[in-house]
Amino acid sequence: MRPCLIRATSEIVSLARSGRICHARKLFDEMPERDTVAWNAMLTAYSRLGLYQQTFDLFDSMRRISDSKPDNFSYSAAINSCAGASDIRFGTKLHSLVVVSGYQSSLPVANALIDMYGKCFNPNDARKVFDEMNYSNEVTWCSLLFAYANTCRFDMAFEIFRSMPEKVEIAWNIIIAAHARCGEVEACLHLFKEMCENLYQPDQWTFSALMSACTESMESLHGCMMHCFVIKSGWSTAMEVNNSIVSFYAKLECHGDAVKVFNSGGAFNQVSWNAIIDAHMKVGDTQKALLAFQQAPEKNIVSWTSMIVGYTRNGNGDLALSLFLDMKRNSFQLDDLVAGAVLHACASLAILVHGKMVHSCIIHLGLDKYLFVGNSLINMYAKCGDIEGSKLALRGINDKDLVSWNSMLFAFGLNGRGNEAICMFREMVASGVRPDEVTFTGLLMTCSHLGLIDEGFAFFQSMSLEYGLVQGMDHVACMVDMLGRGGYVAEAQSLARKYSKTSRDKTNSCEVLLGACHAHGDLGTGSSVGEYVKNLEPKKEVGYVLLSNMYCASGKWKEAEMVRKEMMDQGVKKVPGCSWIEIRNVVTAFVSGNNLYPCMADISKILYFLELEMRHTRPINFDIE
Repeated sequence: MRPCLIRATSEIVSLARSGRICHARKLFDEMPERDTVAWNAMLTAYSRLGLYQQTFDLFDSMRRISDSKPDNFSYSAAINSCAGASDIRFGTKLHSLVVVSGYQSSLPVANALIDMYGKCFNPNDARKVFDEMNYSNEVTWCSLLFAYANTCRFDMAFEIFRSMPEKVEIAWNIIIAAHARCGEVEACLHLFKEMCENLYQPDQWTFSALMSACTESMESLHGCMMHCFVIKSGWSTAMEVNNSIVSFYAKLECHGDAVKVFNSGGAFNQVSWNAIIDAHMKVGDTQKALLAFQQAPEKNIVSWTSMIVGYTRNGNGDLALSLFLDMKRNSFQLDDLVAGAVLHACASLAILVHGKMVHSCIIHLGLDKYLFVGNSLINMYAKCGDIEGSKLALRGINDKDLVSWNSMLFAFGLNGRGNEAICMFREMVASGVRPDEVTFTGLLMTCSHLGLIDEGFAFFQSMSLEYGLVQGMDHVACMVDMLGRGGYVAEAQSLARKYSKTSRDKTNSCEVLLGACHAHGDLGTGSSVGEYVKNLEPKKEVGYVLLSNMYCASGKWKEAEMVRKEMMDQGVKKVPGCSWIEIRNVVTAFVSGNNLYPCMADISKILYFLELEMRHTRPINFDIE
């Protein structure tokens, strides 16, 4: 019977190593007899493959229904799973069982406990385990070092690092990588220099951490220097190093360099492909990003997220939604990042039915508890015109942050509910949340659209007087727009001059002022402002279009023609207007100047009758008693 048990256990190990974990479990379940070694083989297989919940369930079964009691290997596998899952609750229970069963003196178990507490951001408990150990090895010291470095407790981390009997390469990598995560590139380079001076050999993990530090801190000079060092040291073919270099150039939007490094690499993995997809998306080359996505031999959730977020960021909301549906068909689970990106796509397209569909998926997976997702839901419902949906989304957020309040404030403003926006602002301040520049942009935009001039001025002044905030370009533009809409064109011009500091400020305010001049037929002010806007940014279409339209409205056809000619000479083209409508889950876009649509004659006839109806319908007076 014993040889059969040994053969079956060996087969379980072999199946698990080849990735056929389901076959391994089937064989395990069919074993007529199991000893501790068989249980440990299955536990270790689950733990190494990252199947943490299966590890926990199997460990519980071993304790409850098996005659075989857990040993040091059993506890090590279960504790390693707690570390991988960052499950401190189950980890502390296992620690108690370790103490009761007398395995706390086992070096592998103690090392696993220190690693678990470190990965669960609890360095103090890791230190307690360390202090109770009779003897230690390199793994012990490195695990304790990681525990403090992982929580950025660099004072204690350096104390442990300096106290180590022998500083192996992995210890240097741990301390460098920790500083890299915090973007402390100078500290990383100093440690790297010290490492080389002490004759320790940097490896692919060292260079990967150093490139990540340059990426986090956006240090282009240091990153390029490190890239040169990588090439000279012969590590440029290492996959981990290559991936970090591609990510570095992608984040700095050095698209050509990112592609060059990617193409020069020998072996690619998922990280490589995801990095190059991200690089293409960052410069707006969605076609090349899609090609890389299609060419990638394997796709994970990061691949799908990069594509969906990239499409959304580049204004391709319809493609983002289409890809999201493909992702669901391929049985990839929605996560909080994808949920936020898809909701943003629904918001940009104002497609409520798709937004509600995504919302139902979010609730099913429990993602509505994420603050980022809750804020995205508020924004999506607001831009789709469902203010009640926004209010419900806000109520569903337990710990609201400033973004939550700002999103709801914008929601009221976008839907013309100025009084509720102002009440929301007061409620926010009363709850102890301090407003920021975005808050006042929302308030001033609301006051501008609803003609609340007195309230707008009061908020504008309170920015600096009450909250010490700087009145920026957007705030001045909102005030100019508010005065212009109200017919106070001269006052709007005076305000724009007073607060103009940079050419960008001037352009933004003057464009708004020009729009007000056009709306109120103020040709005198409008023509001078329009000429100023054209000269300030001759490659932007706004100044030409508004000025030309204003001349046309005033019957000055010659002047309008001159503006159009000047626009053509500068090579500036007007972006055509676009609108869309969704009927029976099909979105149809209408672009200005393109009349090649099905049923165009019927659409034009209906619009003609609607216009007649609007012109001849008398306004209805409501007497409110």
